[in-house]
Amino acid sequence: MNILFIGDIFASAGRSIVAEHLPDLLSEHKIDLAIANAENSAGGFGITPLIAEELLALGLHVLTGGNHSFDKREIYDHFSRQPRLLRPANYPDGLPGSGIFTGETAAGVPYAVVNLQGRAMMANIDCPFRKADAILSSLDPTIKVRFVDFHAELTSEKMAMGWHLDGRVSAMLGTHTHIPTADTRILAGGMAYQTDAGMTGPYESVIGVDKDIILRRFLTGLPARMEASKTGVELHGAVVEVDEQTGRATRIRRICAVR
Repeated sequence: MNILFIGDIFASAGRSIVAEHLPDLLSEHKIDLAIANAENSAGGFGITPLIAEELLALGLHVLTGGNHSFDKREIYDHFSRQPRLLRPANYPDGLPGSGIFTGETAAGVPYAVVNLQGRAMMANIDCPFRKADAILSSLDPTIKVRFVDFHAELTSEKMAMGWHLDGRVSAMLGTHTHIPTADTRILAGGMAYQTDAGMTGPYESVIGVDKDIILRRFLTGLPARMEASKTGVELHGAVVEVDEQTGRATRIRRICAVR
């Protein structure tokens, strides 16, 4: 089966290029499962119920999150209404939402999507490595296709998580830094890996934000309101081919679409 993963959708520019290219991507790559990180889809910070439902209506099957998942207060109650909208599983117990979704493709193949967040240079939340172990040990063993979005800052933490999960999941792709890395590969245990899938949004920017605003902050040290850029829009992600009988990845390819 074929899995499409789209890196951090940033603001309206990111949403619009997903709407433009998703139908062709689904058709061209014969996608069975389409996943996107959407924690920055509302103006670059957070996600709203309306945007979540619009993205799912486009043909995405699962939306993952990260450190901006709770930026919009109106999304809190929506997590319980929409199980296909995830937030990191290793946030403290009692928060809205879940970090795992299990489902079946149109062909009846069971799958699990897991969302985790790193701790290095991030919020001091529960250990993502231990949480990953707990989730994987609790999964129905008949679910062979397992995808992990690891939302983390440091490449070293992402690589460590990759080796930790290798042989137990089909693919682990990193998000958060908005810079696509050229290290797509299949690890020894059969897991597809990429340190960061990159951003889907405006690349004439500083990780999505208007570059002039960021430059002024660096030059003056003065605070400024962050505003999303709207130019240089690109879609970044990857397509992973998985043997649905074993759950092992057989191929991973980076993808890029430009407006």
